[in-house]
Amino acid sequence: MKRKDLLKKLNDSGCILIRHGSRHDLYKNPATGKKQPVPRHNEIDENLDIVSNVCLK
Repeated sequence: MKRKDLLKKLNDSGCILIRHGSRHDLYKNPATGKKQPVPRHNEIDENLDIVSNVCLK
């Protein structure tokens, strides 16, 4: 999955960017309080399943 597509899904799910790290960005779902690092690669492995782990309600 492309990074921009993943970030769009995170933002559409209500997740917010907490901070930029050197190699990862940290996103948080305010509704659940869960946090998830998102790697800064152009192509992100879909097996990481970041969206369903953190930002789906």
